Amino acid sequence: MNNNNWYVITGAPHSGKTTLIEMLRDLGYKVVLEAARVYIDEEMEEGKALEEIRKDELAFQRKVLELKIENEKKESPNEIIFWDRGIPDSLAYYEMLGFAKDKFLQEATEKAKYKKVFLLGTLSYEKDYARTESEDQQKLIHELLKKAYRQHGHKLVEIENVGPKERLRIILESL
Repeated sequence: MNNNNWYVITGAPHSGKTTLIEMLRDLGYKVVLEAARVYIDEEMEEGKALEEIRKDELAFQRKVLELKIENEKKESPNEIIFWDRGIPDSLAYYEMLGFAKDKFLQEATEKAKYKKVFLLGTLSYEKDYARTESEDQQKLIHELLKKAYRQHGHKLVEIENVGPKERLRIILESL
């Protein structure tokens, strides 16, 4: 049973999550940025290269999961919050890497509850400074995200490839 006012914006790399999160923030909604990107940015500010940060992919994914859990513990369940990725996103990434049986991950995913999850369709793939996934992995991640949220009973709203304003309209009308 869900007892919070939290919404997740999720999707594969380069699906428009950040654009929507910024649009929601500009409208005055509270948003929590993607833990992986925040962590990468902080580590890069300390002088580390992306290859160093992600050299042990399982350790990287574990750190990201821990940050998501910490972030959720800090927030009020009564406040409307939009999350750039939720805890079940980690399940999709762990599964892609072959580590989905991790007990810590399973427990965290079972506890994660959201009012609604918005899964964005993939856009054309573009690499940036923080992405390591291939175009094939982008498509796989999309399917694994869908599976992760559905198997844990989340209300999933799939938003295909329409423009950002239309995506925003769909989200706001679904609250």
